[in-house]
Amino acid sequence: MLPVSMAYWFLPFAAPIAVWVAWSDMKFMRIPNRAVLALAAVYLLVGPVALPFTLWLWGWALLALVLAIGFVASGLHMVGAGDAKFAAAMAPFFVGSDLPVVLVLFSACLVAAFVTHRTLKHLPAFRRATPDWESWTRKEFPMGLALAATLIFYLVAVILLH
Repeated sequence: MLPVSMAYWFLPFAAPIAVWVAWSDMKFMRIPNRAVLALAAVYLLVGPVALPFTLWLWGWALLALVLAIGFVASGLHMVGAGDAKFAAAMAPFFVGSDLPVVLVLFSACLVAAFVTHRTLKHLPAFRRATPDWESWTRKEFPMGLALAATLIFYLVAVILLH
């Protein structure tokens, strides 16, 4: 886990962007590039205050690595391009973390997001409240929901577990 001070610095800025991503992906099946750039900007501007400089620099290396992997995965049609870009923008927030812990958290968020999305899709009251959400009628799953949840829950967990 990262220093708790990091989570306190990042959470107020990253959480609204993550919620925006989840909503946009469910409504439009698209993660806006502006959201990806906004999250990267949070890391750029807040990171030097929240993290030791060397760790902050490693975060950028992690972003580049995840972006490269994401582009390959997107090119192979394994994930959407927006998902790959948002995952890359999220990556620096996990710098210094225990990879298996992050992967278990992502797996749990993915299963929970999928079950929740597919359940709400069949509830008439919820569908009436969100009739124009494209994700209700598409075969693809809005992965931004799971990615956003992973980022938010990770930062909250860092705060609560310290």
